[in-house]
Amino acid sequence: MNSQPLIDQLTQLLTQGNAHVTFEESIKGLPAEQRGLKPHKMPYSIWQLVEHIRIAQWDILKFSEGPDHQSPKWPDEYWPEADSPSSEAAWKHSLQQIQADKQAFIQLLQARKAQLLEPFAYGNGQNLFREALLIADHTSYHTGQIILMRRLLGSW
Repeated sequence: MNSQPLIDQLTQLLTQGNAHVTFEESIKGLPAEQRGLKPHKMPYSIWQLVEHIRIAQWDILKFSEGPDHQSPKWPDEYWPEADSPSSEAAWKHSLQQIQADKQAFIQLLQARKAQLLEPFAYGNGQNLFREALLIADHTSYHTGQIILMRRLLGSW
């Protein structure tokens, strides 16, 4: 089976908005002072969503790379306690890590395209195709929340 067309579609799903705004577009131009705000009755800030996206994507990448990965404890270690990043550098690091891990996952797709649908030898039947969809779905869901929060904060 030639899986390259499927790999190309998964790559587009991970990197382009298609039917929705990308993660990168959702945070572009976000005022620094709004990163840690929690709009009325919202349980988290945009910073907490960004960090949650970073942690979850990293976890999925590392899980997909092999059986030696130990996932963070759910849910405590998937969400930062602090409402705001500790510094501008922390914000930038999180954004850079999201991009780097996304690119690493895309490289993994290319490297293992012959095993795209083959269940991992570990886990509960997961495969690389499922993990790609999981990253895209999870990031898209929280990107929508970021946009909603920006609208509530008046910056969208």
